[in-house]
Amino acid sequence: MQEIENIVAFLQREALVLATAESCTCGLMASLLGDIPGCGKVLECGFVVYSPEAKNRLLEVNFDTIEEFGLTSEEVAREMAVGALRAASSANMAIANTGVADDDQEDEGGTQCYAYALKRGERVLVMSETVQFEGGRVEIRKQAAWHGLIRLPEMYVGLLKKLHGTASA
Repeated sequence: MQEIENIVAFLQREALVLATAESCTCGLMASLLGDIPGCGKVLECGFVVYSPEAKNRLLEVNFDTIEEFGLTSEEVAREMAVGALRAASSANMAIANTGVADDDQEDEGGTQCYAYALKRGERVLVMSETVQFEGGRVEIRKQAAWHGLIRLPEMYVGLLKKLHGTASA
């Protein structure tokens, strides 16, 4: 729990207001933040979007992106993060997650795709990553939510570097 408290303190210190866009983690990231007093200052909203239709309707994820790259891809996660920023008027940072929670699936089991988006004025910058977890469905979802939040400070620094032209995604 201390690590999540540190994430809330980091968000406060950097004047970041977060929106989450969660598929596989189904709201666990927002819930973990919600356990920390003062989270209301740094969490504007959380979207739980499981179906392609919900991703499209609420976050404007393009059906062509889903068709070309798959529902659980970095490309979809990137569009989810950007869509969350667009839909959440006060948020200036978003984290999105999509993936496969069951590790018994042959090729994709435990695969989680993340995207982090930062809004500065009219510019929106995005970074993404794919991570593999092991365990049962619930364990993978918990690990995925935890990982997504713990990576926020490092991804924020990477996004700032992109903003200033000193890094690539």
